Amino acid sequence: MESNHLKPVMVTGAVITVSSSRKPENDTSGKTLIDLLSAAGIEVTHYAIVPDDLEQIRSEVHTALSRATCVIVTGGTGLTPDDVTIEAVAPLLEKTIDGFGELFRLKSYEEIGTSAILSRAIAGIVAGRVVFCIPGSTKAVTLAAQEIIIPEIRHILTHASPR
Repeated sequence: MESNHLKPVMVTGAVITVSSSRKPENDTSGKTLIDLLSAAGIEVTHYAIVPDDLEQIRSEVHTALSRATCVIVTGGTGLTPDDVTIEAVAPLLEKTIDGFGELFRLKSYEEIGTSAILSRAIAGIVAGRVVFCIPGSTKAVTLAAQEIIIPEIRHILTHASPR
């Protein structure tokens, strides 16, 4: 991508872990995300752990959107009855970034095979900010952040930001 295609945008990160069992001391996926974002020069301005509850997830995403331009929600994207992250976040998205989920599943397929179809990873735009919903495993978090989110975040925000 040509550098003149990027606007100077301020990128700040928020990490939300969705889990009814994780706490800050055992949230390896959340910590991994924070470390990867920080290493890429992205300040993490919000971090929270919320249970698998649709309204609490939605409320935390709203809070994170007021504090960061890039919100990453990890966990609750699978197929079990408790997995409600997608149901909580999808209605908030003004525009979807369908290619994110498609590319994440392709890259996951290369690592874990056909089990990748169980991921409902999504991304989209809310008020000029981007929200990513990714699986909660540390391996999935690392893949999404290193291979897709960090390389493309400035490009996404350049397009999503109000003109």
